[in-house]
Amino acid sequence: MMLLSSTQSHCLTASKANQRNVVAKPGIIARGRGLVQHRAYRVAALNVGPGGGSPVSTVEDTGRVELTPQEAAKVATTRCICYSTTQYVKDFLAGPMQKVFTDTYFVEPPLDKDTAQLARGYDVAVLFVNDRADASVIKELAKAGVKLIALRCAGFDRVDLHACAEHGVRVVRVPTYSPESVAEHAVALIFALNRHLTDAYIRVRMGNYSLSGLVGVEMRHKVVGVVGTGAIGQQAARILKGIGCKVFAYDIKPNPAVEAMGIPYVSLDELLAMSDIVTLHCPLLPSTRQLINKESIQKMKKGVMLINVSRGGLIDSAALFDALESGQIGALGLDVYENEGGLFFVDHTKFDPSVRMQKWDRQFRTLLSYPQVLVTPHTAFLTEEALNNICTTTIQNIADYVLDRPLGNEVKAQPAPAGKT
Repeated sequence: MMLLSSTQSHCLTASKANQRNVVAKPGIIARGRGLVQHRAYRVAALNVGPGGGSPVSTVEDTGRVELTPQEAAKVATTRCICYSTTQYVKDFLAGPMQKVFTDTYFVEPPLDKDTAQLARGYDVAVLFVNDRADASVIKELAKAGVKLIALRCAGFDRVDLHACAEHGVRVVRVPTYSPESVAEHAVALIFALNRHLTDAYIRVRMGNYSLSGLVGVEMRHKVVGVVGTGAIGQQAARILKGIGCKVFAYDIKPNPAVEAMGIPYVSLDELLAMSDIVTLHCPLLPSTRQLINKESIQKMKKGVMLINVSRGGLIDSAALFDALESGQIGALGLDVYENEGGLFFVDHTKFDPSVRMQKWDRQFRTLLSYPQVLVTPHTAFLTEEALNNICTTTIQNIADYVLDRPLGNEVKAQPAPAGKT
């Protein structure tokens, strides 16, 4: 049995630190190539050699893909094309992917109808959260020979599952890669907004050490409404309760683990009316799209803090402006945005100003102009632990498909409700 470890750790500067926790199992050849150096991460990956592979461990093993030599040989012939692979993606994904799948192609642009042409001859398309896989794109991928879409994320709202079923393309995802990472980011946004940390930082950098406008409040006893109590919402509720907040939850399916914390479930209207802070942790479905809109915002407390680290489409962005102007929303923390495709994950400063204007989202720029708004570019998931789990699960999903194993992380189109077509 060979073990593929895809654990990452930040590169250690001290030579002694660089040597620690790098262990080869007895009886298996260890090669330096098993430790692939990239710009930001050190990646431990399968090292294919005579008679098998070399399990190499860095810092801690939190995820492994297990393959026999025969299975590894079969999996190695699979051709994979990875879209939306900016440098940070290559830093954590390239080493492990290329050691398991010998023909792996990394494409920096996102998937769309044009870039789908690049998939010709590839078996698997590896996608991220903002890759567009609508019916027209799925048709092109299928025509190119793609049989599997492997999502490096949990969300699949941008994939037309009905088109996938029609063209015989299966879809797998990473359902849970680090609920703690996303939940911690939500809480970080809450703290930063409450204590005006960005304003204070900017002032100090400019030599302004005045305190006016930087008064916050204590978090204990504040009422927090958690909308959606899956794995991420559960962790957010745990952290917020732990710092003394009075937490309430809303979900169409209550989570026993949340109830066990003594957190009561209430209706959405009740939650909106009583909460000082509302934090969103639900998936984007037809039933949740623009869950937060002009009407629901008016049901909230005056001056509410609204946090969204889930999906941009949960909020009607156009409804935010009047609420921010009137003070109905007192603070807004976003890690996602309704129209973030083509905006996030890109360094727009490298574009010529004329090109930049074509990509300009005036609504988004207006949001950023409000001092009580804090936006991060879809980084809530971005921790070493999450990247490790994404890498491991993605490789495992593809290997399971190639080896005809049950696909535990597969997503399929749901049949239309009775009476609808």
